[in-house]
Amino acid sequence: MRIIGIDPGTAICGYGIIDVEGSRLRPVAYGAITTEPKDSDAARLEILFNQLSDILEEYKPDKFGVEELFFNRNVTTAITVGQARGVILLAAHQQDIPIYEYTPLQIKQAVVGYGKATKDQVTYMTMNILGIREKIKPDDTADALAVAICTAHSSHRDRLKRRIQL
Repeated sequence: MRIIGIDPGTAICGYGIIDVEGSRLRPVAYGAITTEPKDSDAARLEILFNQLSDILEEYKPDKFGVEELFFNRNVTTAITVGQARGVILLAAHQQDIPIYEYTPLQIKQAVVGYGKATKDQVTYMTMNILGIREKIKPDDTADALAVAICTAHSSHRDRLKRRIQL
């Protein structure tokens, strides 16, 4: 099974693609889609949508995990991230990929085992789980891989629940 994880953003949108082979998680591709502040909001959203659509077309993931929007004190940031999430969800929906959404707390819990883990702890465990030796940059990319790991763990838990119910 192939899973893509997304850390949404307009300036930097991290993505991470992993393959799940039994209990083994293997990194396939990861990086960030970036846009320029000088571009209009509409142009930045178009770039995000088009580049993510190309990535989805190339790698054909079976599942799409994305971090939920959490409201912070900066309303402007929350609005722009919300706009980015909108085009991100549209890109996945148009390619008929099932979407799974997780809070930052759920992602940290799945990767580190502690919902209040630091960014460094999440990055360290993400690299450890996926066998990546070089520091993942930018942080948004590491966060996206963590979302993919969370989606894989959630998928495994769902399969176990189905087996128990049978």
